[in-house]
Amino acid sequence: MATKKKVGRIERFLKKADRAIEDGIKRADEALDDAVEFGGMAANQAKKTSKELRDKAIKEKAEITTKGIKKINESIAAVKQATIKTNEELTTLEKLGELRKAGVLTEKEFQEKKKKILSRI
Repeated sequence: MATKKKVGRIERFLKKADRAIEDGIKRADEALDDAVEFGGMAANQAKKTSKELRDKAIKEKAEITTKGIKKINESIAAVKQATIKTNEELTTLEKLGELRKAGVLTEKEFQEKKKKILSRI
């Protein structure tokens, strides 16, 4: 009878062990399913964030390019204006030289005007 009792206990122990293993496998499968689901959610969020950052970078590049072109055009306009002003000042200086030669201006008056004009160039 002692052997029969031991066999019954072993069978019950093995059944409990089988149930525990099945329960463990079931929990592992559930954990794996959750991990796959969360991984998919994380991948989708990363994809969304990546797209948002890419779009923002493209927009900022366009803004920077626009501002850069505007600054370059402003600089070109300023240089053109300075060149025009310099040419006008040189023309004025030539006219003053002619007036000096014609005796309308004295040498002193011419030198004063010349100095003033050259200081603006």
